[in-house]
Amino acid sequence: MTADRIGIAEVRAAAARIGADVVRTPLLTNPKLDALAQGRIFVKAENLQRTGSFKFRGAANRIRALDAGQRSRGVVAFSSGNHALAIAEASRLAGVAATVIMPADAPRIKIEGARQRGARVVLYDREREDREEIGRALVAEQGPTLVPPFDDPFVIAGQGTGAMEAVAQVAEETTTPIDQALVCCSGGGLAAGWAIALAQAAPAARVVTVEPAGFDDTARSLASGAWERNPRLSGSICDALLVPAPGRLTLPILASHGAYGIAVSDDAILQAIRFAAQELKLVLEPGGAAALAAVLAGAVETAGRTTLIVASGGNIDPALFKAALEQPVTS
Repeated sequence: MTADRIGIAEVRAAAARIGADVVRTPLLTNPKLDALAQGRIFVKAENLQRTGSFKFRGAANRIRALDAGQRSRGVVAFSSGNHALAIAEASRLAGVAATVIMPADAPRIKIEGARQRGARVVLYDREREDREEIGRALVAEQGPTLVPPFDDPFVIAGQGTGAMEAVAQVAEETTTPIDQALVCCSGGGLAAGWAIALAQAAPAARVVTVEPAGFDDTARSLASGAWERNPRLSGSICDALLVPAPGRLTLPILASHGAYGIAVSDDAILQAIRFAAQELKLVLEPGGAAALAAVLAGAVETAGRTTLIVASGGNIDPALFKAALEQPVTS
């Protein structure tokens, strides 16, 4: 399926398909955050989704859509962690065998979490090995269905269900239109799904992708109109947001909906993790805190605007969480 064939109908079908599996995550507000932003900020707490991230939505939609033959052969997925956790849990619920390919340097909490949910875990070196090549080899050998972390129509549509929820929740609080949605971005599956849903549910909202500084392939690709690649695949605390380049399906969707991208530093992300814990009472992993970091760091204009942001994941290594809480507050 091409990018232009994924629309609001697919997002609505996903919502119906996975409704019994997913959590309707809360939408949070905070007076201090609004004051800092000089505008209205709504935080969609997808870190409270099953398996601790938004990824469960897309994984559940893809697996629930498998036919009987595909279910019998199982699934294989590659992921830095959150997609692996989501595939493991969605497969467990559906009674489908799962193999997940994960970088050896992924947080142990994510590797062990996938194993505890019954998935077979295959580790690889993200600097020297190609996870997609490993996945294709497993498919050729054993015949499972490959479930990519972002470049799949069912995955993209599943991620869009979170935006539909969020818009309905914002409408319960205010009649003011949403001006922008800040979305943590790796390959763009979450941002693309949100762009599709928001175009229907909140057409005034512009999608802004947020990536770690030095790994802003989506921002650069949206600016240039071509697929830009990151020069390296490691070197940021945001393990969940490190990919070589945007997806072949996701980038055209984002471009067609007028999205643009920004980047934030690791230091800003550590500050956001601390703020989330102290002020919002949320545990966020680095990749899951990127959108909040953009607001706190002033990386995007929020004054006088209504901004929806995604807290996309909470599977943080305990030592890193401790370090974030001890981070000196910067002005």
